[in-house]
Amino acid sequence: MELLQRADAFRDDLVDIRRDLHRHPELGFEETRTAGVAAEAAEALGFEVRTGVGGTGVVAELGRGDGPVVAVRADMDALPIQEEADHDYASERSGVMHACGHDAHTASLIGAARLLAGLREEDALPSGTVRLLFQPSEEGAGADGKSGAQRMIEAGAMEGVSAVIGLHVGGHLPVGKVFLADGVVMAGSEEFQVEVRGSAAHAAYPEGGVDALVLAAQGVVAAQQAVARRLNPMESGVVTFGTIHGGNAPNVLADLVRLEGTLRYFDPDVRRRLVETLEGSFGMLERLGATVDVHVGPGYPPVVNHEGVAGVIRGAVREVAGPEALYPAHPSMAAEDFAYLAREAPGAFFWVGAALPEPREHHSSRFDIDESVLPLSAALLAGGAVALLQHLPS
Repeated sequence: MELLQRADAFRDDLVDIRRDLHRHPELGFEETRTAGVAAEAAEALGFEVRTGVGGTGVVAELGRGDGPVVAVRADMDALPIQEEADHDYASERSGVMHACGHDAHTASLIGAARLLAGLREEDALPSGTVRLLFQPSEEGAGADGKSGAQRMIEAGAMEGVSAVIGLHVGGHLPVGKVFLADGVVMAGSEEFQVEVRGSAAHAAYPEGGVDALVLAAQGVVAAQQAVARRLNPMESGVVTFGTIHGGNAPNVLADLVRLEGTLRYFDPDVRRRLVETLEGSFGMLERLGATVDVHVGPGYPPVVNHEGVAGVIRGAVREVAGPEALYPAHPSMAAEDFAYLAREAPGAFFWVGAALPEPREHHSSRFDIDESVLPLSAALLAGGAVALLQHLPS
């Protein structure tokens, strides 16, 4: 409770940071200004700071003697969406906005840094090291097919880490409530691309060609039907087509159609069957004269919370916000590259409700949050790190 009271005392500062970042959003691996804000704040608080980690990432460490290393992560990137704002801190970049709350995550981690620095100054920080990870590009991969978490891992950001935690504000969840669970909490995801090649012909004489558009449509329908029959009704899996492009003129049979989409799963065996379904649904089109290419990946694995780490964080939530704030989380088909960090060390990822009276959906042009949760998020990250330092073996 004391951490939350301390964070409440600088609530206005956290709001100012969040709104500044909201006005100046940056896409994945372009977060130079955002990284500068984070690095400058951490350095001023006495953290040892490294910049340019994995591209535009920032690693900031605060230690007090020997002990475990606890990593606390916040993602920094925005999305290529034009904001439709009804507030005075709208994005100043055309076609780019913080539509998923990463500005709030960064501000919250800066707030957590302030709390942790205060504890060390008072000689109240447990022995060990807190390592803050300001991570680029959670929303997607770079040209090398790797996300920000993967690149930061390759750059050594997770070396020696005993446990890792992170949070996500929920624009759809009741404000001030904390949602946490053991085991699989977010889905694995992989993007896919499909090319269906036929041969062009005059629309008046379709028998002279192979209609890639009609065949591609058959593949889409077959894939959707096959998912309903390849999976047990008690299993969870999704295949979604997001884009389709093809054809050159209204009176010419399309000779090439390109489709893109995503598949989601919790169980690796479900992932295998979804890929087989996708490949089979379009592969059958070759018997009708098409040439088909299906490419799946790369993607993110499921986010799996470690029971022990989640248990410690559950206790920290009760200490910081009270037992009435804690709710069980239900598995989500959304994906998160925090999954890679949680593969390097036992991890826990949780949600903090931040819904406005009119909740805003993530990845929408009107997304926004209730900023009153910023002190809570900062206190939870700091409190979770302190609790882990106390509970983990040296």
